Amino acid sequence: MARVLVTRRLPAGGLDPLDRPDVELVTRDDDVPYTHDELVALAGDVDAIVCLLTDRVDAEVLRAGAPRLRAVANVAVGYDNVDVTTATELGVIVCNTPGVLDETTADVAFLLVLAASRLASEAEADLRAGRWPGWGINQYLGRDVHGATLGIVGYGRIGQAVARRAAGFGMQVLHHARNDVGEPGYVPELDTLLAESDVVSLHVPLTPETRHLIGARELARMKDTAVLVNTARGPVVDEEALADALERGTIFAAGIDVFEHEPTVHPRLLAAPRAVLLPHIGSASFATRTRMARMAAAAVVSVLAGERPANAVNR
Repeated sequence: MARVLVTRRLPAGGLDPLDRPDVELVTRDDDVPYTHDELVALAGDVDAIVCLLTDRVDAEVLRAGAPRLRAVANVAVGYDNVDVTTATELGVIVCNTPGVLDETTADVAFLLVLAASRLASEAEADLRAGRWPGWGINQYLGRDVHGATLGIVGYGRIGQAVARRAAGFGMQVLHHARNDVGEPGYVPELDTLLAESDVVSLHVPLTPETRHLIGARELARMKDTAVLVNTARGPVVDEEALADALERGTIFAAGIDVFEHEPTVHPRLLAAPRAVLLPHIGSASFATRTRMARMAAAAVVSVLAGERPANAVNR
């Protein structure tokens, strides 16, 4: 009998692949997150862990799981919360959930492009608070999205999905990535893309190289009429520098769905003008979150059967 630890309550149907007579699920009745110490204590008694990006599956957890632990399936595309290097050393297969959330996340990225460019949050806040005196020709003047230049940083599946949406708005699309994928609009230098774009949308994984990829220097390269959107990972952007840029008017606006120290949001960013802030909802649709959970669960089934899933991330 294989035992699988599921760290949080998942959407209905998400664990269907693990509904098998040879699998015992280890779960809590409530949805309280396991502490790191609890994960360490449990890891040695399970064959696999299905976790979320908020669970820190580090070397201590993985070593506590040896030699029984065989798989860690992260219900997310990013997997910076899992120590993949240690997992690989121990023979633990780490899986993520690529592909299934691309379109949903791209929808939210474009939502932020529109909302930040057109000052939608600021206008709605005034309306709800009774501060709107009635229509005025100089109120809430934003930036046009149609016909603007969109710069996409990181041109994987989600970045390309955003580009498809931009085409419908007649936007010129530029993109920057480590490798040229051979599509029109490739810009080899990030600085050039930042300087030429009216909207910059971030779609890179969190790695040591991309941590604070966008800081004070990069923000200064952008137009003072430009909008920054981040639906990738919070630490890709230096929040202190972003707040400063918004306060100073170095850039026009920002749309942010992910934060450096979630669930904490930098207080200066909360107070910054022209900032549209969302609580990490990029993949938050019923269908997508359920598909993500099922993909993670199916990966565990494959590993327990002695197979290597296509969504394994170990080199």
